[in-house]
Amino acid sequence: MSQTLVTLCVHVVFSTKNRMNLIDPKIEERLFAYIGGIANNHGSKLIAAGGTANHVHLLISLGKTVALSVLVGHIKRETSAWFKNTKFGTKLFAWQDGYGAFSVGPTQIGSLKKYIGTQKEHHHGASFEDEMRYFLRKYSVEFDERYVWD
Repeated sequence: MSQTLVTLCVHVVFSTKNRMNLIDPKIEERLFAYIGGIANNHGSKLIAAGGTANHVHLLISLGKTVALSVLVGHIKRETSAWFKNTKFGTKLFAWQDGYGAFSVGPTQIGSLKKYIGTQKEHHHGASFEDEMRYFLRKYSVEFDERYVWD
């Protein structure tokens, strides 16, 4: 094959440091647009984004030349700096060190977009920690609870 043709969709989830409520709803739309720009700059596409005051969910179509860890690193570093320089942000803003990432098949994209779009309603009854435990178990990710949270 003379071309490299790739479709890799991934659901990425990470929280603010210590799950502090630092993401003001007034800034979410701009935050997600900024994340979309970062993804585009790295040959990837942000398909959907949502979250609450303490975490984000991103559905990303990963580009064929970028490693997920590199892209997530750029997203976290660049948005952290951006947060610290907005009127709604705080100089204390930081993301947790790690992240969760889960592969997504084409048939899952529609339902995942809906799930990401209803995060605020979803989290009236579930904590971020419970949600992450659910995803880790659903995708059979081995984890040690002592090292998941920071």
